[in-house]
Amino acid sequence: MEDREEIKEAEQESPPKRNYEEELLSIIRGGLPADELRSKLGDYHDNDIASVFGLLSESDRKRLYRILSDDQISDIFSYLDNVEDYIAELDAEKAADIIENMDADDAVDVLDELEDDTRREIIDLMDEDAVEDIEMITSYEDDMVGSRMTTNFISIPRSFSVKQAMKSVIEQAAENDNISTIYVTDDKDSFCGAIELRDLVIARSTQSLDEIIIFSYPYVYATESVAGCLEELKGYSEDSIPVLDNENKILGVITSSDIVEVVDEELGEDYAKLAGLSEEEDIKEPTFRSVGKRLPWLMILLFLGLGVSTVVGLFDKVIDKLAYLVFFQSMILDMAGNVGTQSLAVTIRVLSSDATNGKTTRRLVFKETLVGFLNGLIVGALAFVASWAYLAITGQGVSPLLSALCISAAMATAMLVSSFFGTMIPIIFKKLKIDPAVASGPLITTINDMVAVCIYYALAMLLLMAL
Repeated sequence: MEDREEIKEAEQESPPKRNYEEELLSIIRGGLPADELRSKLGDYHDNDIASVFGLLSESDRKRLYRILSDDQISDIFSYLDNVEDYIAELDAEKAADIIENMDADDAVDVLDELEDDTRREIIDLMDEDAVEDIEMITSYEDDMVGSRMTTNFISIPRSFSVKQAMKSVIEQAAENDNISTIYVTDDKDSFCGAIELRDLVIARSTQSLDEIIIFSYPYVYATESVAGCLEELKGYSEDSIPVLDNENKILGVITSSDIVEVVDEELGEDYAKLAGLSEEEDIKEPTFRSVGKRLPWLMILLFLGLGVSTVVGLFDKVIDKLAYLVFFQSMILDMAGNVGTQSLAVTIRVLSSDATNGKTTRRLVFKETLVGFLNGLIVGALAFVASWAYLAITGQGVSPLLSALCISAAMATAMLVSSFFGTMIPIIFKKLKIDPAVASGPLITTINDMVAVCIYYALAMLLLMAL
């Protein structure tokens, strides 16, 4: 027993990790000779170096620009969030050299952050091939796979021998470091399969490439919707997947890091919509732009809120006679809204998978409705006890027992209906080719408020008005 506790304590006391930030700051600020500084920085990941850029003085950064190669600086810049601030520290020619050494998709991201005049000046100084790659990527809409691809890949003809293929990979690796998968083209220069680098390395020179080519390797088209093929891309778990044009020629690849970035953006967009925003916000964006993003939904919700108030007004006679019921109204509305939002979140998560069909949709509706029903029974029972005790102690209400029954029944019914609506509304939206996330939390909550108010005061009219 004691040995087990000692092992547990040892597992909890992990050794302290190296503080790369402190180490890098010490090295960069240490006044080392250029060769020694370059050598020491070569032992650290580009992302770690990028993380200390904001802590360095401009003079320290400019020394790094002089000491490190354009290729090294471009790798570091790929990890910077506010890269435009650091581009401003460079002259246009140096900036052009650094950006053209980036992967084309990273270069596009950097150029997008620059002012129009600065962007045009830098592009005019860049290598023609790099500009062509950038123009090809920017020619696709933001929601197309082509806008997310990189031209950093290696391809070889199917007619090559193993020896020729290996030589070609080594030559191309000098310019393209995405070498874990080699893509194969046929005599018409169309994509026909892929080879894992490991398989090529261990292949015998007498083997034919056909023996190690994966002819059924996955691919996507540049004009496909990112959201539409996201689940497919995630499912393959490959380092990279080729992106083809309509003639099946390889334009580029979409890498696993690109997929992670897309997933993160999709989650951000869905979260924004669930919060009732027209699009995702950035903490650095201007205040009035944030106001513009939030205002459309707030205007819609304002009119829906007026609808809720109108429904409440229809039961003015009930409220005049049973005013104490208003005390419990917010509790019922809040619980209905909470349940509806829970079902909405679960439904959107399920609908984001392309694997959904009629059977899974019916199962989802049944399950969420059942969950809402059971939760309604439990919470309704608790509401019955709490409201009865409150009414009995305060002496309010025409009949504490019957009033508590009305409150708990309204609570349970509202939760059941809200769970159903929270599931069905996004499903209907998807059928209508509308993004299910648009059925945002505030929208569902407002609709459920209207339904819950109707249920609550309708039950009060039936059970309590005659007393």
